[in-house]
Amino acid sequence: MSSNIRLATHDDQQIIEDIINESFSIYIPLINRKPQPMLDDYSALIKDGYVYVAERDGEIHGTVVLAPKQDYMLVDNIAVAESARGTGLGRKMLDFADEAARRAGYDTVRLHTNETMVKNIAIYKRLGYVETHRADNRGFQRVYMAKMLS
Repeated sequence: MSSNIRLATHDDQQIIEDIINESFSIYIPLINRKPQPMLDDYSALIKDGYVYVAERDGEIHGTVVLAPKQDYMLVDNIAVAESARGTGLGRKMLDFADEAARRAGYDTVRLHTNETMVKNIAIYKRLGYVETHRADNRGFQRVYMAKMLS
């Protein structure tokens, strides 16, 4: 399967939102509300050039939102369609985030996730992220993580 990651366009917005909703709706019963990625304004994020899509064989199967900050690149959101889970696409998007950070001159990539998303936390740890702290952010119990790039 051939795959590539590219900047999202307005035409991609619906599939991005579909993937986000599919990926995060399972957490609604655990946190008693929609997770933050389901509340984000993807039209604005796409317009600002923060959203990327991962395509395999011409179809979008994942999305990653990268937000440059003063001292680091933030992986603000990442989601893989159910049909592509277990194929390595999520890891490819995180590798893409690392490379985008390096190209932008950063030596750190950060992300956060809800503390109920324990499988995601374990994946991030396996990929070199370390937990920096936990905090309540707008009512979400978040786990903050960072990865130093070499």
